[in-house]
Amino acid sequence: MTDPTALVVTRDDPRYPALVEGYNHRFVGCPDEVRLATDAEDVRAAVQAAVDTGRRIAVRSGGHCFEDFTAHRDVKVLLDLSALRHVGHDAGRDAFVVEPGARLDHVYRTLYDGWGVTIPAGTCFEVAAGGHFAAGGYGPLSRRDGLVVDHVTAVEAVVVGADGRARLLVGTDRPDDPHHDLWWAHTGGGGGSFGVVTKYWLRTPGTPDGDPAAQLPRAPRAVLRRDTTWSWDGFSEADFRALLRGYCDWYEKNSAPGSPAAALWSNLIITHRSGAMLTLTSVIHDDTPDAAEVLAAHTEAVTRAIGAEPVSAATETCSWKDTWLPSYSWPSDPHGRYKNKAAYLRRGFSDEQITAIHRHLSSPDYDNPMGCLVVTGFGGQVNAVAPDATAVPQRDSILKASYSTGSWTDPADDARHLAWVRAYYRDVYAHSGGVPVPDESTDGSYIGYPDTDLADPGWNTSGTDWTALYFKDNYARLQRAKRAYDPLDVFRHALSVRLP
Repeated sequence: MTDPTALVVTRDDPRYPALVEGYNHRFVGCPDEVRLATDAEDVRAAVQAAVDTGRRIAVRSGGHCFEDFTAHRDVKVLLDLSALRHVGHDAGRDAFVVEPGARLDHVYRTLYDGWGVTIPAGTCFEVAAGGHFAAGGYGPLSRRDGLVVDHVTAVEAVVVGADGRARLLVGTDRPDDPHHDLWWAHTGGGGGSFGVVTKYWLRTPGTPDGDPAAQLPRAPRAVLRRDTTWSWDGFSEADFRALLRGYCDWYEKNSAPGSPAAALWSNLIITHRSGAMLTLTSVIHDDTPDAAEVLAAHTEAVTRAIGAEPVSAATETCSWKDTWLPSYSWPSDPHGRYKNKAAYLRRGFSDEQITAIHRHLSSPDYDNPMGCLVVTGFGGQVNAVAPDATAVPQRDSILKASYSTGSWTDPADDARHLAWVRAYYRDVYAHSGGVPVPDESTDGSYIGYPDTDLADPGWNTSGTDWTALYFKDNYARLQRAKRAYDPLDVFRHALSVRLP
């Protein structure tokens, strides 16, 4: 029998400092205790204890939240799910099961080694399934296979009723399921609003019963990868415009569901000039018809108008098992402090937006080499799903953009870095009140990259509420799920779904 005292870590425990540190060291929690759950009953008991004692609880799976959702000063109980990391096939439900503490590298390896399958999740392998899946989940396979939540068939979660009792429920994708909305709310409604997920079950719709190897997307045999890097030295503003225009134009023409190029995904990372480099990485699965030709056409379309020569350009074939994915992950900086902002793009940047991006990334008055713009391939099969079929409403975008300060370590530098990224983002979206209001070219932001500035009228002057930027027309249904499964508002943070 587990010693219950081993599951509770208080401030005088030597394990405490590491447990209250997350990915973003701007926010370090100070809860009364950290509860280390090992199964669903531990989760239920921890939630019940917090409710009974009137203490605010927050839940962490991988700890990669960009904001203070699990480290807010009012959080008194931090529920850590890192030990809930099982990945396997559940014969009873005839679906794969992934627990919330399972990190993506473990998920990929287990699915591939056991059955040769995979999921269209992210590239940062330290991220855990809990928060990633709840936000929608996307990655290099999404143009081919959709979002992670397009394969989620059921969730198990601890919720708290109006009577203050914590209980374990299962919600499925079956419309006649009385807890169907519990499932739906966790297909893009974000974490920390409805309860604590203790299991996700995944199976691609329409796949055959009794054959696990056919119930999720097949992992590619190998990937063909092209890396092209330019130096800021000699890279003119005209080259900068040509790169962004060429990149976005290709996605405008090649992002419809079923497009022959939907198997290609790419990532454009432009660091601040002090970081020296602009990098385009493009990958396509080599079992795609004419894969080499599609990759070459993409590269030519993006780079044809750039006058500067790249400092390096190389194409290689990588086996899936050796690479698992073309990873852009790196270990968390043990002292790293971050601020990230994001947007969905329905079409490429306007001339005015490119001017603003170039001005901030080339500014001589700012010198953080980790400040950047990241523009990531999207669309394809993601856009084959109706905007209300899951809680993710952005189903006709072609790209995701991330605006970041990268990382710094000295708290004394917080104001400088925050001021830069806030001004940068505000100027890119100056035409719509400083935020990406849904319109013909932009479609709000991604709750997986939360940004509390969107709820601050000092930075969001658009008159559009933050809830519409993240959830659009799906927000009313999310509120109904909140009222049904968390009527006491036990699970809350700065961007949680509000009770109606």
